[in-house]
Amino acid sequence: MNKKTLKLVLKLILTGLAVFLVFRKIDTDQLLLVLQSASWFWLFPAFLLFILSKVFTALRLNLYFRNIDLYISEKKNLILYAIGMFYNLFLPGGIGGDGYKVYLLNKHFKIPVKSLLQAVLLDRLGGLVSIILLLLGLLLVVDIDLIIIQEIPLSLIAIILILLTLPVFYLITKYLFGKFLPSFLQANGFSLLGQISQMIAAYFILLALGIDEKILEYQFIFLLSSIVAVLPLTIGGVGARELVFIYSHEYIGIDKNAAVAFSLIFFLISAIASLIGSILKIDLEKSDKDKNSL
Repeated sequence: MNKKTLKLVLKLILTGLAVFLVFRKIDTDQLLLVLQSASWFWLFPAFLLFILSKVFTALRLNLYFRNIDLYISEKKNLILYAIGMFYNLFLPGGIGGDGYKVYLLNKHFKIPVKSLLQAVLLDRLGGLVSIILLLLGLLLVVDIDLIIIQEIPLSLIAIILILLTLPVFYLITKYLFGKFLPSFLQANGFSLLGQISQMIAAYFILLALGIDEKILEYQFIFLLSSIVAVLPLTIGGVGARELVFIYSHEYIGIDKNAAVAFSLIFFLISAIASLIGSILKIDLEKSDKDKNSL
């Protein structure tokens, strides 16, 4: 068994285990009732907002590409980003979305692989930083039963970390990704716009489920689960995101069944959006013989 196959098998095992734990912790009959009673009217704007969030993050990545003298149109960049989403979600045992982008851009433009890897890594880090900032901001307003340091209020810890996050990320960018520093402010602006768009999409999903209480608490756990879902532990974050919602129930008082229903709908939206990438991939491969297809 080669390394890629072993990695896929491990992901399948972890995904199955996570899903098993999720369904042990919830009332499946109640979950089905929540899903059946959902107002699908609100899911269309949720889908559009999710797509918009990906547009912002694609714009962020193209800023980094320009820093390494790689110039592709925003249209082609969006197509490439959508294909990357498809690879990340549906082909987890293979090259991955980021790897595919690096391979294709190196092939067509002869940009050094190291520079391309730095661009996609910084792109991921930028998304993570925006989530952390919004999480810390929500810590100031949500009602959460959590004590980190007995003598220091949680809100004070959040404020200190908010003030430190961007300066620390700036220093990381300066000393480890120096060539991308000119895009620091604009790229982080796109990161925040992308994540805020997803939070608005999440709000519409909550409306679809008839949830009108503890909205900020659900948003907080949604952001937290987004970090966990990014970790390469399960396929597409399936199971991992739901486990975060379930185990957060004790600390933040959200309904477990509604939370899992929310998570499943969000995954469905992301899956549909990622399938668009498969269609675009076919078109791109048809024009691959043309050197200027990108």
